[in-house]
Amino acid sequence: MTTLDQQTALEQAARKRIKDSHALDGDVGRLTHFYRGWASSYELDVGHDKYCGPTIMAELAGAVQTAYLANERTAIAVLDAGCGTGLVGVELERLGFRLIDGIDLSQEMVEKARQTRVYRHVQGDVDLNGPLPDHASGSYDITVCCGVFTLGHIRPDALRELARVTRPNGFVIISTRKSYAETTSFEDQVRRLQDAGVLETAQCLKDGKYIAEEGAHYWVFKVPDRVCAEAEQQL
Repeated sequence: MTTLDQQTALEQAARKRIKDSHALDGDVGRLTHFYRGWASSYELDVGHDKYCGPTIMAELAGAVQTAYLANERTAIAVLDAGCGTGLVGVELERLGFRLIDGIDLSQEMVEKARQTRVYRHVQGDVDLNGPLPDHASGSYDITVCCGVFTLGHIRPDALRELARVTRPNGFVIISTRKSYAETTSFEDQVRRLQDAGVLETAQCLKDGKYIAEEGAHYWVFKVPDRVCAEAEQQL
């Protein structure tokens, strides 16, 4: 039986690993090495810190499908970008989504996601700070990205590529930790993409629940009609 002192020690160790992940500066090598070692205890660690981000993200995807998309959830193609061990995918499947693909930098995390059996396809070694050459423009009705726009992980300009792989009149749903939004140029990047006609902000839930130590902002972006056509012309 775990004593109270042991439980406290486990929670402190979990929070240290979460904090350490924020100091990786988006470096692919450091991130890959860190998550290789973290994959086996990741879900236990974030569970200690009451991580509700995946549930909120999936429910936002469900609300978007109900409010805006003609197809039933079973026919909605979803990309889980930065899928990790599959926490968001499991929540999406619970809400009736069936065509779910996942991508992540860590092969070890991807293997955990694959074991959930909720994904059509899962691919590792994918750096969200770069282009996504294996994904054609307009491939998905909804792209979700939870827990990745956080300190030490991906840059704000990664949002442009997530918009590219989402179809016209589709949606990109992401979370940003409050600390990330406050210390990066994320909102400036959002304004630039809006001015360029790449994205439209459909909704922003500020200061929502995310993890015990910190809240997050949840963003729902719509991809305008013209974006994918222009992107294909540039290829």
